[in-house]
Formats: sequence, structure tokens, C-alpha cells
Amino acid sequence: MSLLIPLSIADLASVAHGESIREGLDASVTLAQRAERWGFRRIWYAEHHAVPSIASSATSVVVGHVAAHTERITLGAGGVMLPNHSPLVIAEQFGTLATLFPGRIELGLGRAPGGDPRTIAALRRDESAADRFPQDVVELRAFLSDESAVPGVEAYPGKGTNVPLTILGSSPYGAKVAAALGLPYAFASHFAPDALEQAVAVYRREFRPSAQLATPHVLAAVNVIAADTAEEAAELADAVLIDRVKRSLTRKGRPLTDDEARAALDTTQGRQVRAATRCTASGTPDVVVRRLEEFATLADADELIVAFPLLDRPRWFRSAELLAEQLRPAPAGAR
Repeated sequence: MSLLIPLSIADLASVAHGESIREGLDASVTLAQRAERWGFRRIWYAEHHAVPSIASSATSVVVGHVAAHTERITLGAGGVMLPNHSPLVIAEQFGTLATLFPGRIELGLGRAPGGDPRTIAALRRDESAADRFPQDVVELRAFLSDESAVPGVEAYPGKGTNVPLTILGSSPYGAKVAAALGLPYAFASHFAPDALEQAVAVYRREFRPSAQLATPHVLAAVNVIAADTAEEAAELADAVLIDRVKRSLTRKGRPLTDDEARAALDTTQGRQVRAATRCTASGTPDVVVRRLEEFATLADADELIVAFPLLDRPRWFRSAELLAEQLRPAPAGAR
């Protein structure tokens, strides 16, 4: 059984338990090299700040590092949180990447902060930055084209690179922005699925063609936990859920134990965590493929972006490999 819809990867550049940050980044490079051979369409890295287990805060640097260690696969941000930055700076960063790695770089843009309130305060000197998101996207797109929206200011590198843009979101707000600007829309259903169907419907209904995109294009994110047996997949999915509860909740200021996290699943907050991760395809490869196809139909998606939320590095690689085998056979000699 093979999967027909195109697949891409969202890599959090995670740092697994017992790893150094360098080892986590090395693992991301290895995954990208394998994903390139396996036939995944693209890999995106997301901007997160002040999270010890995520190494992609300097997103453009991570993209450049991975690009230098791969040959063909498309790489990009999924996404850069644009209110944290000047559009000119992002145009220069991704214009540089597009110049160094032509035809391989793209840029997903989000409006979320990418951190907790104290981190946001440290990042954003202007509290109203998020309100200017649509205008900043327009300004950024102009810097990457041949016509700057700021008289007398050009992006070098950046000008004329026309780096493809995608709007990320988890609500109809982002869908409206993407539709109005004629850009692809990626929905973060792997952790915030509630408005998926509504947002996609709004995007498709209100879409207006642009120079970049003639017809709507929806990317939907989904978690994948693939294993060699159903029993192993169930154990891994349970471990991922317990870990998410432990990262989301505390008790008297201390982390929850595994037993406390399991008990918390029956609380309101625990059920919210479970609901937030309901867009997960878990099981043996044939089961995962069937669930991904069902999810793609539900999401009315043109493409899926898969995240592998596993805590154990060998099983993280194995989950991606098992899914890749359903995508297309790996070339001879691939590992």
C-alpha cells in the first residue's frame, strides 16, 4: 500500500533526553539526508524560543546548515514568526539562503510569538507588531521581488530571489491573510486542530490568485507514530501523550511524575492536551497510511506535513523510515 498525497516533514530540531544541542542538530541533518533519498518533498524548521529541547530558534541558520549537508530537498521555515523580526532582515536572511542554494529555499510565516510571555517581551520591543502581520508579509514579499515597498530601501541579498512564501496558522485569521495575498496556507493541526475545517473552507472560498499561486494550496500538519508492530506503536503513542501532559502541567511548581501525568489525563487540562494531539496517525505503516489518507480528505489538503513526536532517537528515525517505505522505495544502498 502506498501513499499518493505528497508528504513533507516538520522537524522541531528536537534535542532528545541525554543529547547535547549539537547532537540534536546532527540528528536533524541525518534525517534530512535520509528524507532526501526517501522522496519527501520538503522539510520545515519552526522558530521556537527559550525551549531547552528545541534547537531551531535561529531558524535561518538551521536551514542553511542543513542545506549545506544535503543536495536536493527543499528546505524552509515552518515558520518564521514574522512579528519578532523586521521584514527587511528576514528578506536578507532568506535571500542569502536562496542565493546560496537556488531553487531549494522557501519561507513559511507565522504570527504566533514562539515563546512564553517573558520571552515575547524580550523578543518584541513593539507590542503591536502582531497587528501589522498582513502588512509585514506584503513588505517582505516586495523586498524579495523586484519592487520594494519601502522607497529607497532594497534587500541585498534578497531582491529578485522571489523566495516562495506560505502563511501558517491555526485559525481563520491566517486563512484570510493567505487567501487575500494568494499564498499557500499551512494549518497547524498537529497541535491546534480545532479550527481546521473552518479555516480551510475560508481559505478556499476567499482565495485570490497571485503571481506566486494560481489556485489554492493547503498543507495540513499531522503527527505520525509508525512502528513495526501495533503493540509498539501503542506504547510509543502513550509515552508521547504522557510527555505532553508533563510538559503542559505542573503540581505545586514541580514537574509531574508519570503516574501523576496519567492521572491528569482525566482532568479538564489533561483532556485538552489529548484533544490538541488528536490529529495523529499511529500504528503499523499500513494503518498509518490509511489514517493519513483519511486525514487528508477531512482536511481537504493538497499536501501533508508530518511531525514525528517520538522521544527516543532510534525510534524517531525508524518512524520516518517506515513511513518513507510507503511513500516510495528507497534507492539501492540507502540506509
